[in-house]
Amino acid sequence: MDSGARTRGGWSRRRFVGAAAGTAAVVAVPATAAPRADSPTPRERTATARVERGAADGSPRPLYLGTYTSVDGGGTGIGLASYDPVTGGVTGAGTLTGVADPSYLAVHPDGRTLYAVDERTHGGVSAVRLADRHVLGTRSTGGAAPCHLSVHPTGRWLLSANYGSGSVAVHPIEKTGALGERTDLVTHSSPAPGPGQQGPHAHQIVTSPDGGHVLAVDLGTDTVYSYRLDPAMGTLTEVARAHARAGAGPRHLTFHPDGRYAYVADEVDNTVTVCAYEPATGRLAIGAPQPTGTGGGTSYPAQILVTANGAYAYLANRGDNSITRYAVEADGARLRLVDTVPVGGDFPRQIAFSPDGGLLFAANQRSGTVSVFHVDTGSGELRLAGEPFASPVAVCALPL
Repeated sequence: MDSGARTRGGWSRRRFVGAAAGTAAVVAVPATAAPRADSPTPRERTATARVERGAADGSPRPLYLGTYTSVDGGGTGIGLASYDPVTGGVTGAGTLTGVADPSYLAVHPDGRTLYAVDERTHGGVSAVRLADRHVLGTRSTGGAAPCHLSVHPTGRWLLSANYGSGSVAVHPIEKTGALGERTDLVTHSSPAPGPGQQGPHAHQIVTSPDGGHVLAVDLGTDTVYSYRLDPAMGTLTEVARAHARAGAGPRHLTFHPDGRYAYVADEVDNTVTVCAYEPATGRLAIGAPQPTGTGGGTSYPAQILVTANGAYAYLANRGDNSITRYAVEADGARLRLVDTVPVGGDFPRQIAFSPDGGLLFAANQRSGTVSVFHVDTGSGELRLAGEPFASPVAVCALPL
């Protein structure tokens, strides 16, 4: 969600506060999207070929960019680019059209299929075969404005969160990477919405590191729900709830690598919390609020990440337009605020590491740019890698 404005049609608060300008057109997503691709220029085709070759030899690497297609100044589909894993430089390679409002992206564990939410009133999730960038189709999420999705570690299930209707959905993944008919849809009907909220707003759904539970973060109800996923049927059974402070607005959760602690970015009250996690039961215990280092101005935490070695955590701050660095201490039980660095753009909606952890990408929604930072694996320091890359209404960066 992008705080600071109330809903239009019950869900567009996320989109309109962060948008550079304009008003989104509300269009239903059909059951199946017709595959379509634009006609890249010769220069773009050359860049694309380099990306494909680089996937084998390590340089350059593919980068996929999410946007809104139904806002003024937005993109026309999923942005295609490449990045140099040494310098962090980004080169554009065209656009993959045929996917509406692809505001969040995820890749299958085998690297062959890309998945995107279609963040519209009648929400959908789409699958794209990366070998030829063919859109394999779109399935309804059964809810409004899906804003997050993830692939279960088994590669058999796609999980998605419907922000507008406060629900989470499960779709089977076929051997081709295409999506089957939805196997479950769970709406967060209780507890009652938190202060200033009109209903539940599921903002994220993710699997625990051990694969035993699926956790859904709901900003509207100030709750993190833990589910068991039936590996054969693709259905969710709730096993626990963790209640944040009223009005905290939990948005995004990430786990420490050892799986015993998790960290939650609270969008509404501009805090982070350390949570103890029990893998056996799926129970999460939410700790006391901690500062983001953004001072007294208005700022909304967006996404939090932890390095693969568990030594540092990074938080994207919209409004303050910075990234906070935390040192992770006591084997994951404590975060110590180290500093904040300017993100080099406006409204960093999402952050992501390169696969080797050497780079951090920040998608800056209002400035329409992607900033790239070098990550010092020893000190955790971030160093901007040149000028940000221009990408219309950049809301997600997925480096592979």
